[in-house]
Amino acid sequence: MTTPSLTTKLEAILFVAAEPLSLERLAVAADTPVADTQAALQDLASQTSRGIVLSELGGQYRLTTAPAASAVVRKFLRDESKSDLSKAALETLAIVAYRGPLTRSQVDTVRGVASDTMLRNLLARGLIREAGRSAEPGRPQLYSVSHSFLQHFGLQSPADLPPLPTTSEQSHAH
Repeated sequence: MTTPSLTTKLEAILFVAAEPLSLERLAVAADTPVADTQAALQDLASQTSRGIVLSELGGQYRLTTAPAASAVVRKFLRDESKSDLSKAALETLAIVAYRGPLTRSQVDTVRGVASDTMLRNLLARGLIREAGRSAEPGRPQLYSVSHSFLQHFGLQSPADLPPLPTTSEQSHAH
């Protein structure tokens, strides 16, 4: 049996990891210098003809669904889902996805109603994450989309979200 390459080792570690991992944590897990780990991650990121790709968000790495496979995975997950998100939860998720990181009060302002329950639900489902504290008085919690959100929707980063419809497109839709 041959010794696996560092890229193969990192891919295996990321595959079994329950949470996204930092560069430093991956280097320790693979027992390799950080510079070598970073080079192997770049090699892994360049492998684009597969069903999974390396995703990096906030210095944390995870394997996610390749964008080319997102439609089939989305259909599979939709079929497998036992409980869909409510309209209010989807609305809250969209606000966090397009405007995050933001605080609960900022979400409330956009929605026009309290969002505590929706945010707790989305956190419990792993679709959003706590992303630090705001500099506002009281230092409220900031929320942003999670790696699971990206994986679920076949995205590599929030920048890959489809553009929001313009005001004229919205008025034609009604």
